[in-house]
Amino acid sequence: MVVGNSGSGKTTFARQLAARLDAPCLEMDSVFHRAGWNQTPDDEFQAELDEFTSADRWVVDGNYTSHGTREVVWPRADTFIWLDLPRRVTTYRVVKRTLRRVFTREELWSGVVEPWTNLYSLDPYKNIIVWTWSMDRRTRRKYETVISDGSWDHADFHRLRSVEEADRFLRSVG
Repeated sequence: MVVGNSGSGKTTFARQLAARLDAPCLEMDSVFHRAGWNQTPDDEFQAELDEFTSADRWVVDGNYTSHGTREVVWPRADTFIWLDLPRRVTTYRVVKRTLRRVFTREELWSGVVEPWTNLYSLDPYKNIIVWTWSMDRRTRRKYETVISDGSWDHADFHRLRSVEEADRFLRSVG
C-alpha cells in the first residue's frame, strides 16, 4: 500500500515497486474517477478494491480513507509505504504535471482529462494545485495519527521523506 499527498510520486513509485515484485498494480484514482470526474459510488469502489486485493500479491497506490480503503485494503496489506515528501516538492510536481496535462489534454483514465479549472479556481475540489497545497498538513496529520493508533501494526511500515529515500527503498527491493 503506497500512500501520500498528491504529487508525492505514489503512482510512479507503486508501478516501479510492482515491477520489482512482479505483482499487479492498481492506481486507485483510475477506479475512483469516471468520465467527467464523476466519482465511483463507494460500494462499487470497495468491491473493485476487494477483488484486486484478494490476490496473493499486489501493489495499490492512493489514499481514499474516507471511501473504504481502511476497511478493505489496509487489513490485507503487509507493507505500508508513506511517501511524505516536503510540500515544496509535491506542489512543484503537481504544478508541472498539471500544466502538461491541461495543455496536452492527456487522458488520465477512462476519458478523464485535467480540467481547465486547475489553472484558475481557488476551490481545492476543482484545482489539484490548491488541493495539494491545502491538504499537505491534513494528510501528514492523518498518517501520523495512523502510525500511533495501531492501524498499521500488522504490517511493515516505511515513511520515506525524500526522493532519495524513495529511490534507495526501490533499489533495495527485489
